[in-house]
Amino acid sequence: MTVLFLNSSSDLYGSSRILIEVVKIYKNAGLTPVVVLSEPGPLQSYLDDLGIAVRIQNLGILRRKYVNPSGVINRIGKNITAYRFLDQLHTEFNFDLVYSNTLAVVVGAQWAKWNKLPHIWHIHEMLLGSSPLIRLLTKMLDNTTPSPIVVSEAVKNLWDKRLKKAIPEVIHNGLPYEVFLNQSEKSLQELSIPENSLVITMVGRINPGKGQLFFLNLAREISSTYPHCHFVLVGDPYPGYESIEIEMNKFILENGLENCVSNLGFRKDVASILKGSDIFVLPSSLPDSLPTVILEAMAAGCPVVATRSGGSSEMVIDGKTGYLISINDLDEGVNALIKLILDPELRETFGNSGRIRVMNEFSLDSFSENIENHLWQQLRKN
Repeated sequence: MTVLFLNSSSDLYGSSRILIEVVKIYKNAGLTPVVVLSEPGPLQSYLDDLGIAVRIQNLGILRRKYVNPSGVINRIGKNITAYRFLDQLHTEFNFDLVYSNTLAVVVGAQWAKWNKLPHIWHIHEMLLGSSPLIRLLTKMLDNTTPSPIVVSEAVKNLWDKRLKKAIPEVIHNGLPYEVFLNQSEKSLQELSIPENSLVITMVGRINPGKGQLFFLNLAREISSTYPHCHFVLVGDPYPGYESIEIEMNKFILENGLENCVSNLGFRKDVASILKGSDIFVLPSSLPDSLPTVILEAMAAGCPVVATRSGGSSEMVIDGKTGYLISINDLDEGVNALIKLILDPELRETFGNSGRIRVMNEFSLDSFSENIENHLWQQLRKN
């Protein structure tokens, strides 16, 4: 059996990391994956190394920047072209199943329905409101995907209120954590961070909802009282959001934070950076479905400070593996960090508890079993 995978990006951030694991699971189950990406990138290289067939075709991915009349026309045109491309690809591979990763890629759902193929939609997003786009996605889910996968209870609760026929199934993300567990020494010397620094890290792709500017505000407030703290930012901007990175760099300069903030951009050595960190922060300002980087930070033994924004509350146990703070509440964020800065034993206790929780509740084995069970259930239904 051959499965068509459609992904919304070619990066190696959260949802793409999950796609890699799903492709491996399907391959190990005896299926043949074929992955279509909208553009070349690190994910293509990674899949090439795994021996997975990859094709590049603009899939008309939905982004906020296209929510305007000219953008809508652009996306319709790209989706029509992508639809025709999938027709051609189907003659080559004769697909048995279509798997769309994230709601940003929509062409696969209708294409699968037209070709009478089962369709699985893996939903990583929390989309609020009742815009025409959300109503369209709701209708597409009901008409094309009997049991979409959702990554958290927060996402399920959101879509349960909208869907009439489709029944979402929660499958929490799981990752291979060995690289986070096996990093032996805490060392960030190559980054020119003073050896005795207390390192506070944020990892996430730069976009309006991830909270990088809030993190820099935390750095400004904390560094004035605790100068031994060093703040590390990892992640590059989504195309179209480069202005946020410019604003971040301007903030660093205007507030004299050059010596206590390292803005590293995209890095492949995230495991080493997390293992070299003392505290991890993810201050998402918009609902974040189930950010996988929190799982990675917990596996690396970092206590986590995160906003109550979607799936974070399902990973972080407030007061046991870290602290949950209100969105955009600077005082709460500062107070949570100060507690951890002043108490190394608390940091160690939270870090150890977080690592145990990840291995018990978000293991790759559980994820693999749940994904494979869901796969066979969908195939049996069809």
